[in-house]
Amino acid sequence: MSGNDSGTGTPWTAAHDLPPLHLDVQRLLDVYAQQTLRAEFRFDLAHPLVVTMSFIVADCPPVTWRLSRDLLYQGLFSLSGLGDVQVWPTHLDDRSAVCLQLDSYGMTASFELPIPPLAEWLEHSYRIVPAGTELEGVDWDIVTAEMLSGGGVPSD
Repeated sequence: MSGNDSGTGTPWTAAHDLPPLHLDVQRLLDVYAQQTLRAEFRFDLAHPLVVTMSFIVADCPPVTWRLSRDLLYQGLFSLSGLGDVQVWPTHLDDRSAVCLQLDSYGMTASFELPIPPLAEWLEHSYRIVPAGTELEGVDWDIVTAEMLSGGGVPSD
């Protein structure tokens, strides 16, 4: 481990990297209006519990959310999440999609994401890092020592 490592290592190698997923998603503005946005999903082996999702809009900085990988995957099949992030499947007009609702500072945004490419990409992430093994690379002695010394675990 390097000197700036915070006790979070990974038993997986870069050879198992998962390429980002780019999707056109629909922002649901109201019952009749939608806006198409480009979204990029990333899976980082150093943070296997998390999927990073960025909305890409021309002439604007990307808006990034970090979502639980398990929450996103469970939302393909049933209502998942509480509070700021909720995901649930819908089968409207013969389209297989999930609704993603994001809340922040009293504002809510809802999106419709296509299930097939998202499900395939998430399943690939679980082949790389199986459920239940995400924390195998954590050195709990280092994490505990840093927390007790007030150093904390740095965020991205």
